Amino acid sequence: TIQTLEDMLRACVMDFGGSWDTHLPLIEFSYNNSYHTSIKCAPFEALYGQKLKCVRPVAYWLKLPQELSCVHDTFHVSNLKKCLAEPEFQVPLDEIEIDENMHFVEEPIEIVERDVKKLKRRRIPLVKVRWNSQQGAEYTWEREDQFWKKYPHLFTEPVPSSSVAT
Repeated sequence: TIQTLEDMLRACVMDFGGSWDTHLPLIEFSYNNSYHTSIKCAPFEALYGQKLKCVRPVAYWLKLPQELSCVHDTFHVSNLKKCLAEPEFQVPLDEIEIDENMHFVEEPIEIVERDVKKLKRRRIPLVKVRWNSQQGAEYTWEREDQFWKKYPHLFTEPVPSSSVAT
């Protein structure tokens, strides 16, 4: 209820003073995993059909889908983030590449724009590249010649050119 949340927040502010906001995830976890008489279970359990298992005070076990079987199923709370509900920010699992050390591999997805940087005596062709980044869509300008050597498969379709850069 609202009264419960108010009591939890008040206790947090009184106990932790100026750093109370860093403890909000713990309050959220505690509230979402405590029994609620109105729904006769914890909100997390009502939503996902299971209780979140606490391995240690700062580590949790999550049941992962079969396609993530190679990923360790125990996470430190600092690695857990809220799920983004907007579809444009969701990355399909088959697009995620992980190396042998279980690190995320950023790969270019497409070339979205071309440009030519004019210097005094030469021109440098550039391409604007969209990457599959952990933070969402990320774009960088790369030298076309160097980028073509690494990723020639991205140069199959025509890409619009922007105005010439100065």
